[in-house]
Amino acid sequence: MIQLQFTPETIAALHQARYHHPHPRVQRKMEALWLKSQGLSHKEIARLTNVSVNTVTSYLRAYQQGGIEQLKQVSFYKPQSAFNDHASTIEAYFIEKPPATIKEARDIIATLTGIRRGETQVRAFLHSMGLRRRKVGMVPAKADVQKQEHFKKKY
Repeated sequence: MIQLQFTPETIAALHQARYHHPHPRVQRKMEALWLKSQGLSHKEIARLTNVSVNTVTSYLRAYQQGGIEQLKQVSFYKPQSAFNDHASTIEAYFIEKPPATIKEARDIIATLTGIRRGETQVRAFLHSMGLRRRKVGMVPAKADVQKQEHFKKKY
């Protein structure tokens, strides 16, 4: 069990932050530490804050390493696409020469960057860059002008 000493100022800061910090995850961390300052066991803190005992231990270790400021940091894992390094090149190329299909875009990106991904990933990346699919209409191959004029007059 991790033993910590809390000053009255630290307890007051924990008490204030557990209700007034803008991020709910930080509020939970502050609640866990405030409960620890009140002398509760790790198991009891885990039950009251609805987290695992290991999570409580990680909160306490973070507090040991960096104090309250360490607990206020919120860092979530956000994976980045390998295409992000080449985004400007890809965007410039596609603005100049838009691809007709996602398969064509996938092949062009593989040629430009050397990175090969599936159609779904390429579509999502192009969508995140703000590039949209072009909708093209059909021109009838054998249009009968007389029938069209008759249709316009009749309807």
